Amino acid sequence: MDTKDSRYQKISAAGVLVAMGIIYGDIGTSPIYTLRFIVGSHEITEELILGGLSCVFWTLTLITTIKYVYLALSADNKGEGGIFALYALVRRYKAGWVIFPAIIGCCTLIADGFITPAISVTSAIEGLRTFNPDITQQTVISIVIVILLVLFIFQQFGSVIVGRTFGPVMLIWFLFIGVIGAYHLAQHLSILKAINPVYAFNLLVKYPGGFWILGAVFLCTTGAEALYSDLGHCGKQNIRAGWVFVKFCLLLSYFGQGAWLLEREGTKLEGAIPFFEMIPEQILFLGVIIATMATIIASQALISGTFTLVNEAMKLKLWPATLVRYPSQLMGQIYIPSINWILMIGCIMVVLFFQESSAMEGAYGLAITFDMLMTTSLLVYYFTTSKKSRIRSSILALVFFSIEGAFLTSNLSKFSHGGWFSFSIAGLFFLMMFILYKARGLRDRHTEFVDLKHYVQLIQDLQADNSVPKEATNLVYMAVANSKRYIDSNIIYSIFKKRPKRADVYWFVHVDTVDSPYTSKYSVDTIIPKKCFFIRIKLGFKSDHRVNLLFNKILHDMAESAEIDLISHYDSLQRHSMPSDFKFVILHSLASVDSEISTFDNLIIQGYRFIKKHSLSTEEMYGLELANVEVERVPIMVGPPAKVRIKREKEESEREKELRYHNMN
Repeated sequence: MDTKDSRYQKISAAGVLVAMGIIYGDIGTSPIYTLRFIVGSHEITEELILGGLSCVFWTLTLITTIKYVYLALSADNKGEGGIFALYALVRRYKAGWVIFPAIIGCCTLIADGFITPAISVTSAIEGLRTFNPDITQQTVISIVIVILLVLFIFQQFGSVIVGRTFGPVMLIWFLFIGVIGAYHLAQHLSILKAINPVYAFNLLVKYPGGFWILGAVFLCTTGAEALYSDLGHCGKQNIRAGWVFVKFCLLLSYFGQGAWLLEREGTKLEGAIPFFEMIPEQILFLGVIIATMATIIASQALISGTFTLVNEAMKLKLWPATLVRYPSQLMGQIYIPSINWILMIGCIMVVLFFQESSAMEGAYGLAITFDMLMTTSLLVYYFTTSKKSRIRSSILALVFFSIEGAFLTSNLSKFSHGGWFSFSIAGLFFLMMFILYKARGLRDRHTEFVDLKHYVQLIQDLQADNSVPKEATNLVYMAVANSKRYIDSNIIYSIFKKRPKRADVYWFVHVDTVDSPYTSKYSVDTIIPKKCFFIRIKLGFKSDHRVNLLFNKILHDMAESAEIDLISHYDSLQRHSMPSDFKFVILHSLASVDSEISTFDNLIIQGYRFIKKHSLSTEEMYGLELANVEVERVPIMVGPPAKVRIKREKEESEREKELRYHNMN
């Protein structure tokens, strides 16, 4: 569910309930598999269980609570959170490097989206084996794939109806795991001594291979990024209030499982799942159903979060233009078909390839560790620059780079066991975003602007020249220039040089993506009264960028203030008060073949052309596909002109020809 509602920005019971449904799904379902993977094939010993629980407790405290719930939620961008909201906060300081943590964070978070639904749902369905050991793995896989198919197919209809039940279902889930955990914990209260960090230290330093168990411990906090990413949907106070309850229930579940495991000291799990094994047999089937519902909700929230992330990247020009649909009237709820089907195919491939959740664990966690490190780097820079808090920044950097660096080192051991899968996906997305970023830099660096005042008289003369056929009553250009003083040289080239285009009114429209998430404003500069205008539209990186609808609204506002006349200028149509016609000209800048460019720039250009070929067209992106649109290609020089040599042959006179003929004979 992907909504932004002011009712949930202030602390309230309803806001906390919504936060449980939207935000805590991923981290809330981690008790199903975390301790199972910590124990793995090791023999159950007190050192292992107490050390593992101590690691889980301090990971949830340091990473989830202090870093995300306290520090990250304080670094909000007008109520919005997430890697791009944080990037928008710090890029104003003109540090070019900050774009790369944002890109890496985005890519790794999306890559995580291929694994999370698969491992969560598979872990829940595998609980059926506790109820009925005869269930085969193929049956489990079939059920999981059916659930994933239904989940992804459902996305196109929106999540409004199901979204209303997210909070209550997750509340039931947390109460369920808390009560079951408390029941077992009460029988072994001595296990609470695992809160002492000495047990964590001993596990990592003294236990054979203990350091590498951190890769499994990390799974308890993999949903922490959602606390920050979905800040705008619930508000920081609701998230913080909800976390107190959620963390308490999670710890009850973890320590309850630890108590159950200590009862079996000296044995091995042999494929058993502690979370399901400790549920009383009478309610085990109910437990599997509730767990399955919780994992579906966690997957739903992650999918919606991925849509939001890609949409933000698209508006920051870091993602190819992709079709975005709005399945409901709720602000912020979007559906991106291509991403939905890519995620669906990827999740099913993960299930079919890895078969069991224990095998998926190898692919899970490595990518998200990079994402957390990127968030930490931007947070450190934010507190250093914006908050002017060097002491806090230094402590933050020292603590969290050390902890997350240790998690990354431990998770690197997963690379050959499945980590390569998520790493490869993240790498492909990074390559694509890097090409788009560099290509935009090339275009911006070589796009020329000219002083518009030098062309005002030329525009007026062209408008009065009846010898030039009229192109349209209103001619609209999408401009790169962001002020009325200068205009793209490409536009001047299109109007006057390529083929003269006469129009009664010229419009230059610039769309600017600003750092404020939901900004939606415009300004109008009159170049020639009633004849030529410069429109600047300012949109937030979370706002709807449907330019056609926005431009129509601007036109009607201007018509109401008598700045323009929207009645057709053609005599026959004006007589019947027909609306005026508009033509949009979309200019595509292509690197000129006459340029001499480096091999690297050439690769960037070729990669950009490939991406553009397989992405949404500019007219569809702006919502102009049904309008009168002309697409023009304009060459730009991205390097020095290519040097060519040619020599004119001197034509021989008749006398010279006779002499040459005579000499030959």
